[in-house]
Amino acid sequence: MNRVHSILMFGVAMALSTAAMAQDKTVKVGNLSDQSGLYADLGGPGSTLAAQMAVEDSGLVAKGWKIDVIAGDHQNKPDVGTNIARQWLDVDKVDVIVDVPSSGVALAVNTVVKEKNAVFLNSGAAASDLTNSQCSPNTVHWTYDTYLLANGTGKAVVKAGGDSWFFLTADYAFGAALERDTTAVINANGGKVLGAVRHPLNTSDFSSFLLQAQSSKAKVIGLANAGGDTTNAIKQAAEFGIVSGGQKLAALLLFITDVHSLGLNIAQGLTFTETFYWDMNDQTRAFSKRFSERMKNKAPPSMVHAGVYASLIHYFKALEALGGNPHDGAKVVAKMKEMPTDDPLFGKGVIRADGRKIHPGYLFEVKKPSESKGPWDYYKLIATIPAEEAFTPLSQSTCSLVKK
Repeated sequence: MNRVHSILMFGVAMALSTAAMAQDKTVKVGNLSDQSGLYADLGGPGSTLAAQMAVEDSGLVAKGWKIDVIAGDHQNKPDVGTNIARQWLDVDKVDVIVDVPSSGVALAVNTVVKEKNAVFLNSGAAASDLTNSQCSPNTVHWTYDTYLLANGTGKAVVKAGGDSWFFLTADYAFGAALERDTTAVINANGGKVLGAVRHPLNTSDFSSFLLQAQSSKAKVIGLANAGGDTTNAIKQAAEFGIVSGGQKLAALLLFITDVHSLGLNIAQGLTFTETFYWDMNDQTRAFSKRFSERMKNKAPPSMVHAGVYASLIHYFKALEALGGNPHDGAKVVAKMKEMPTDDPLFGKGVIRADGRKIHPGYLFEVKKPSESKGPWDYYKLIATIPAEEAFTPLSQSTCSLVKK
């Protein structure tokens, strides 16, 4: 009798525990970003604001949920990023980590999040490895990746006659992945790569690298870098007279903050690929107005900020559909994949088995100063890359979560 009673009591306790977990309505969001370095403008404090706006717009707080947003600075160092992630997940009970620009940091954090069974919503890092060889049931790669950048900008430049390339590549995981993916596109479209040079992250002097690129006689100098590295390379290329000398710069990853930093006189004519622009439609304009009013520098959101906001909106929808926060990252991500996505910044889409969020990409060109009608009016749309073509086809995926 006692044994039966014990079994019954254990069953009741388990049922109560499961019900409590399902009804737990507390969430902690950690924005792990570069808060003060060369990626701070495209992520950083703006990503924290985007996360806070997603909390507000989710409507969950009014329904009794308690949601906190905290921020950390990974300084673009994988060891710093993983230490913060472990502290957050083990001690501070963070449920979801967002942003994480710098692919080296993102790949390291990806491993920690899987080990701790939390959620990683990446919008800042580019390496396509996050949904290929390093894919995880706990990670969603939202905004863009190196496959998209290569197939957007790289293909367009080759087709426009830029069939010989020399790369200036940031010497870490992101640069290597971007050069690799772009080289594959160049070769597939009949072009050739004449050479490449690696530069350290956060380089102030590009003169020796640009001289090598110039002497290669390549038609196109491909910038496989980002943020301050890209803007410094472009500014110094202008000083060297590289574009006026007949070579073309291909900025493989360019953000609106970079164009603003360069100014239209220097940036005009650059072609590049993004998945979000503040002036695309009424919904993006409305969000961007609200966002920029709360930013100290009044800047509109970058595509990274947009990705933080949109990925969290979908994450909160999944938690609500689950009836609460199960504090089981793989379970939440599985729910996110099960539900179609729909948000005001990226529109309707899906999250595939490999964790890749699918939406269109856009090939833009920077306007001439005479074409710009006001502050931050910098882009003109050249082409739309359909959602089904924008990212690595599942048939080519190396992700272990994809059934062959």
